Amino acid sequence: MVHSAYDSVELVRGCPAKIEVAGVHNLKLLVGCSDGSLRIYGSESITSPSPAESSERSAAYEQEIRREPYVLERTVSGFWKRAPVAMEVCRSRDLLLSLSEWIAFHRLPNLETLAAIGKTKGANVYSWDDRRGFLCVGRQKKVGIYRLDGGREFVEVKEFGVPDVVKSMAWCGENICLGIRREYMIMNSATGALSEVFPSGRVAPPLVIPIASGDLLLGKVRSLRSPYPLVQTVGLRDVHVLLQCNGCVIAALGNSLYGLLPVPIGAQIVQLTASGDFEEALALCKLLPPEDSTLRAAKEGSIHIRYGHYLFDNGNYEEALEQFLASQVDITYALSLYPSIILPKTTAIGELDRLPDATDASYLSRVSSDASDEMEPSSPSHLVESDDTSMLEAKKMSHNALMALVKYLQKKRFGIIERATAEVTEEVVLGAVQDSPTTSSSRKPKILGKSRGPSHISSVARERACILDTTLLQALVHTGQSAGALELLKGPNYCDLKICEEFLLQRNYHTVLLELYKCNEMHRDALSLLIRLVEESNSSSPNPELTQKFTPDMIIEYLKPLCGSDPILVLEFSMHVLESCPAQTIELFLSGNIQADLVNSYLKQHAPNMQSKYLELMLSMSNAGVSENLQNELVQIYLSEVLDWFKDLKDQHKWDEKTFCPKRKKLLSALENVSEYNAEGLLKRLPPDALYEEHAVLLGRMNQHHLSLSLYVHKLHLPELALSYCDRVYEAELNRPSPRTNLNIYLTLLQIYLNPRSSTKQLEQKTSNLVPSQSHGNQKVASVKSKAGRLSKKIAAIELADKIHISPSSTDSGRSDGDGDGDEVVEDGDPIMLNNALDLLSQRWDRINGAQALRLLPRKTKLQNLLPFLEPLLKKSSEGRRNYSVIRNLRYSENLQVKEELHKQRRPGVKIDSDSTCSLCRKRIGNSVFVVYPNRKTLVHFVCFRDSQSISGILVYGDECSLALKGSRIEM
Repeated sequence: MVHSAYDSVELVRGCPAKIEVAGVHNLKLLVGCSDGSLRIYGSESITSPSPAESSERSAAYEQEIRREPYVLERTVSGFWKRAPVAMEVCRSRDLLLSLSEWIAFHRLPNLETLAAIGKTKGANVYSWDDRRGFLCVGRQKKVGIYRLDGGREFVEVKEFGVPDVVKSMAWCGENICLGIRREYMIMNSATGALSEVFPSGRVAPPLVIPIASGDLLLGKVRSLRSPYPLVQTVGLRDVHVLLQCNGCVIAALGNSLYGLLPVPIGAQIVQLTASGDFEEALALCKLLPPEDSTLRAAKEGSIHIRYGHYLFDNGNYEEALEQFLASQVDITYALSLYPSIILPKTTAIGELDRLPDATDASYLSRVSSDASDEMEPSSPSHLVESDDTSMLEAKKMSHNALMALVKYLQKKRFGIIERATAEVTEEVVLGAVQDSPTTSSSRKPKILGKSRGPSHISSVARERACILDTTLLQALVHTGQSAGALELLKGPNYCDLKICEEFLLQRNYHTVLLELYKCNEMHRDALSLLIRLVEESNSSSPNPELTQKFTPDMIIEYLKPLCGSDPILVLEFSMHVLESCPAQTIELFLSGNIQADLVNSYLKQHAPNMQSKYLELMLSMSNAGVSENLQNELVQIYLSEVLDWFKDLKDQHKWDEKTFCPKRKKLLSALENVSEYNAEGLLKRLPPDALYEEHAVLLGRMNQHHLSLSLYVHKLHLPELALSYCDRVYEAELNRPSPRTNLNIYLTLLQIYLNPRSSTKQLEQKTSNLVPSQSHGNQKVASVKSKAGRLSKKIAAIELADKIHISPSSTDSGRSDGDGDGDEVVEDGDPIMLNNALDLLSQRWDRINGAQALRLLPRKTKLQNLLPFLEPLLKKSSEGRRNYSVIRNLRYSENLQVKEELHKQRRPGVKIDSDSTCSLCRKRIGNSVFVVYPNRKTLVHFVCFRDSQSISGILVYGDECSLALKGSRIEM
């Protein structure tokens, strides 16, 4: 956008001759005219400076060009013989360099001639290197290089030929850039070698201009295009001389001299801001001097705010909030543009904190007094005046506006949350040092307050954080970014609980509301809401406002993290999903490491039907990890269910001992597999005339094997179960460390087969003592405690009776009921179970003591019937005997070999002659007692050996050395 960057001021008016060239030196304007004269003009308001003042001002003369007409001070007629072509002022050397008929140097300010280079006659272009004192001259098709020598004379250094007349030139370091024809070339000043750069184009001639940075500006196409837009147009016609001074431009046209003086940057900023060119205004702010940093910050902040309002009103919401972000204005100022956003009440942030500091007009008055009013931003309520207020608010709450707000808040959030967290940390540390905690739970992130009322924080940083997070949550929900809202709540946040709760309830964002409750540790409210949503989702007429289906699995997932911190709450709300998702709920108890006794007690009180399932899963995971009480509890539950089932069948007269149901199978499996339970208490609950298999298992657990086997044989009439029972007991005994007391279990079963009458009698007596009659009702699980003394005596008596039955010395009591006159029938008519006994012997012959088994059999048992038992038994016995005999012979042979080897090792002798000497004293052995070391080569006197051992404290015996006494076998 075009604005006034330069003011055009007529410096010289009505010069007697046409102005050809111009220059500036010490506040004076040097004008070269077409008549060959040099005219010097000065400002009317400044008197002529002294030489000392002139030297001080020479460095800043460009900035002293006045905005007023200059008057003629001096005219030097005939300064040049012809009209000057070019003129240049060398500030560092106080020289005036000009090109007319030739190149001449004059000393300033007296204009005395320093040098005139005659060889440059006819030159049309030149370039002066003021730093090195080198002059490059273009004349016809030649380029000459001269050096200023001694300050008064020029010495020709080089002269090179070029393809055509040089139209433009400039020094480029040690080289020279030339414009020839329509091309640019670089000439090496030492060798004259030319290298082409690029063409200048078809229209414009080549133009080389040195710039202050040391670079060269090469003209190619004279047109204004981006990124160089037109800034200002100055109405000056027929300008034929342009002279650049630092910050200003002097233009000559005809007989006048104009100065283009820069407008102050502050005034330009005001112009651009008033005209709406905010970007250019911000760019100009970068050019303000460093000492005005406060002014610069104030201007930039104010421009950003006005630019932001301008963009926001025109629908560029994202760019508008970027401007508010750059202005460092408080977020409440930007949020005032969104009237529908609900903000929490604040106490620490005052009204002055919410307004930008950049609106202070005192800063702007430093540049121009009339600019301050234009720079002050209007209040948001006065920027746009529309009759249709509702349409305006709808526009401000559009999707694009809210999306821009989300991005703005996300960029501001990190710094604000960081400061709020630092405040919390500082207060916690201070409270710990003073041993008086001052930070309540309402001041911590994620739990600003668990109460329903607004939380009072009294902290600027945390109030800003609360405003930001509360607004961000609303903006995310308005734009449909539920995932973003959930992510916000899962991390540290300062959302206002009451505002966000009401907002989410109105819009049915239940998932986000659940996360809000969760981050504020309001788990009871969250679970109550979740249970209600699950019920509505599963109802026959679901709520149409529900945006998703809620399942019981969500309740379980919510409860998982709470198992360690609040197990009672987990148990309370898990009851709502226990029936619909029993496996997942019990898995929750197990994976959450909730105490099993606590879960069992809670289930027993609130969900007794699920108690057994929980205990079953516990046992399936780890039998050893479940306490004895819980194992006994599970078996008691199974038993109660079976007793109820038994009572129902018995009342219907349908009971049969061989009737099984899933409940009874589970009970039997538990009795056999569960390691820890109170067998005595369970046994007393069983009816004496039924459930014999359960009796048998419990009696077996109490090591009452005789009674247990009697039940299998005489009550259940299932010999195969009795045999399986014996197998289990025998294998368990094999895996036990000694002492092994139940390896004769098969003899006990054999005795039961052969003595049915005594076994039945003992069964009736002992079961009547162990299991008194009881009524069979629907009894609850209870721990049964018995007197330890009386029970231990009974068990000891039973075990003693078992030992008497299977003792090999008691042959009379061990005889079967069939021993008598050869009759195999007992007096009461109960036959012995000889076939079962023989089957047992034939099937388990390798686990039964044969001698004891034969002693128990009836005397008239046929040998042929014992063939399946005796044949493999005798084969095994004879085979074992043979094996042991072979092993004995091998051991004996090995012993002989060892003895032979020992004899060989001891056989070699030692040869002693007259030259044999002691290895210790170096004297001859002679007929003295000597010692031979194990290597059979080292010989020492016994006395020397003894002395050496007594010195070292070591005595050597055995295989370490051999002692040869006097008179031993010695080969001389």
